[in-house]
Amino acid sequence: MSIDIFGFRALWSPYFFVTLVLITIAYFLLVTKYRTKFLNSKPVTKQQNALFIIFMVLLYAIKGSPLDLLGHIMFSAHMVQMAFLYLVMPPLLILGIPNWLWRKLFSYRAFDRITTALTKPLIALIVFNLLFSFYHIPLIFDFVKTDMWLHALYTVVLFFSALFMWFPLVNQLPERQSLSGLYKIGYIFGNGILLTPACALIIFADNPLYGTFTNASAWAQAMELCVPASQLSGLQLSGPEMFNGLPLMEDQQLGGVLMKIIQEIVYGIVLAYVFFAWYRKDNGGIDKVDPLPGNVQTIEQ
Repeated sequence: MSIDIFGFRALWSPYFFVTLVLITIAYFLLVTKYRTKFLNSKPVTKQQNALFIIFMVLLYAIKGSPLDLLGHIMFSAHMVQMAFLYLVMPPLLILGIPNWLWRKLFSYRAFDRITTALTKPLIALIVFNLLFSFYHIPLIFDFVKTDMWLHALYTVVLFFSALFMWFPLVNQLPERQSLSGLYKIGYIFGNGILLTPACALIIFADNPLYGTFTNASAWAQAMELCVPASQLSGLQLSGPEMFNGLPLMEDQQLGGVLMKIIQEIVYGIVLAYVFFAWYRKDNGGIDKVDPLPGNVQTIEQ
């Protein structure tokens, strides 16, 4: 059966789309027309513009397109969402925001204190991976997936923890460099190791783990997060198997494998980028990824 039966609003999230468009317009007005209101501001580069736009497009694709609906039907689609939302998109947002705007945010004492505490490498590493792993404990997963507000809150908190986790690794503020060289490489390996148990739990489980993908009533309750109740009430649904051609176990295992593969690709790319930046710095080249106090050569936008 086609997912078209859930209607245009559930498939394409028009209100979410309009919200993202307005946020994008507001951002570009801020960094262009109103840039002069900020101390030491400089024109935003084409690369930063592109990264911010890619982030917004991916955000809509992950949380507003039919993929979001599929994430409530197929566990494998849900894990692709998780991988992009927490592993691919945070670095794009961090790098897409110019340094002068970050400095303005850090000028607010509350933001500075909270962010400084939560971006300490060890804390950021542990908090993100614990929140991610706890979320995939079946009891917690099913509880969160069946409550709209709790699900929204956990998603936002987990996304911010992902931002904090990525910030020490990719931010371009010389004064905010808490990792360098070999420590960045170790940080990436640590992330990969800490994320592995959650993926292993999913891949090597003997039975389907999550009631919101196996139990018809729990699944119907979870579907209310993305499908209007009025639309659901007029449908005769027996469960996600009506739309998912994969057996439950294979879908679950595929989700775990996809998460691990995407994680390895992302971390592998970042690892190579960090390693060659470190190599260039040690050989007297320009380092835009790993600036150090006293030897700073970085893009200041």
